[in-house]
Amino acid sequence: MRRSPDLHLPQATRAAAGSLPAFLAACAVALPVLLAVSAGNIADPIVRYDDYPALLAQPEGFWQKTLTEGRWLNYLWHLRGAVTPAWLNFVLFQILWGVTAAAIATAATPPGSRKWFTAVLALTLLPAPPVFLMAPWSSTLIPGFAVLALFACLALVLSQAALRLLLPLFTLLAFTAYTTFPLILLAVCLISTRQRSLPDLARLLILFGASFAGAVLAVYALNWQVHGVFGIPLDPARSPDPAQDLAGLWSHLPLLQETLSVLLGKLSFQSTPVLLFHLCLLIAATAVLLRRQSLEALYLWTALWAGMALMTLQVLKLGVTIPVRAFHFTWIIYAVLIVRAAQELSRGPGLPGRLARNAVLLVALSYLVQTAVQFTRFRDWQHETRAMAAAIAAQPGPVYATGSILDYPAARKAGLHRASSLASRLELLTGRQVSLCGAIPEACAHLPPGLTSPAPEPQPQARLERFKGANVLVFPPRQ
Repeated sequence: MRRSPDLHLPQATRAAAGSLPAFLAACAVALPVLLAVSAGNIADPIVRYDDYPALLAQPEGFWQKTLTEGRWLNYLWHLRGAVTPAWLNFVLFQILWGVTAAAIATAATPPGSRKWFTAVLALTLLPAPPVFLMAPWSSTLIPGFAVLALFACLALVLSQAALRLLLPLFTLLAFTAYTTFPLILLAVCLISTRQRSLPDLARLLILFGASFAGAVLAVYALNWQVHGVFGIPLDPARSPDPAQDLAGLWSHLPLLQETLSVLLGKLSFQSTPVLLFHLCLLIAATAVLLRRQSLEALYLWTALWAGMALMTLQVLKLGVTIPVRAFHFTWIIYAVLIVRAAQELSRGPGLPGRLARNAVLLVALSYLVQTAVQFTRFRDWQHETRAMAAAIAAQPGPVYATGSILDYPAARKAGLHRASSLASRLELLTGRQVSLCGAIPEACAHLPPGLTSPAPEPQPQARLERFKGANVLVFPPRQ
């Protein structure tokens, strides 16, 4: 009987050696596909109004978020000094997510037709709707996704004990990049565990709870030292209404309902049949895993329950809705559940395995196509603002913007949050300051009413007007 040449190696080393081919195969599939899917946004990526400080390495523009969101790691990223193009930041953001998805997929799929299922799971993870919604903040989120990618890759090469020893440190780093990123770290730990048991699950949850509490207290202490506030007070723009008693918690139930309704709508692209399909697939996958790998199903659902519990507590306690982009962990757990169920059903020949594989491929491919389509919705705004910038560059004088900027068709299609997105975009393209008359009306007091309050139009078209040496961008409201 021939002795395996790697039997003398530690178990973690042998596991890493076995995972490497599957991980490389998943990366080889995931990265080109992800870049192809996002091709419509690479050359001139959309940038949200509060992502410009990260793009331009302007820490003063992000300083307030260290207090209201505790995002100190992102603030350090703003101090880097070097400014890189928006397209490069977006590509790096996508690559980091692709590597994270490939590593999670490798950790989730045990040997046995591993490369195929690992690649399919990576493809299912890539078009996660919450991650797509994060893409317009790609410059800000680079350090956070770097933390996630590193931890997911470490899960492939470290022992279970060593990975968990690093969990407190990575939880602190992830929390200071995006407050819900630690939930992805918990998911990685639960997914990558091979020696499962109820005591082990309890120990991991206690470790994560202590790590998360430690990260929160560390940020509280840092805010106290720097800002003089022990805590993370929410931005008033979110209209927080902290609950003081049980009645306050109860009064916030409509906010929880709204949060969950928006989440389910975004995850299903506002399609009830698609949502029902996902629910049926989730129930079937859970039933398969409960029957064949019951502890694995419990670990995966624990990751989902823990995340949803924290989200629910935040909504009820703080009185705010939570954006869909914070629920990235839900898609990760869903994707792992359905692919692992398909892998279990495919251990032998038969119709159930084929149906499961086809269902998973349907989810992966349809969502990749939908995501590619979604990335093209920014094109009109990017094209029109480039034309505006070219027209402004040809004319001397100050620049003003008037009218209904956010109601402009291209702006609505691109999902702009604030009119300052226009000013930042044009300043980036032209190097000239743009005064928004809606934000600073005194700066536009000398302009005639016909420019500051344009008449509604059935199909609004932005136009550039000249007035006494000034350039006035007029955005008529819709009639």
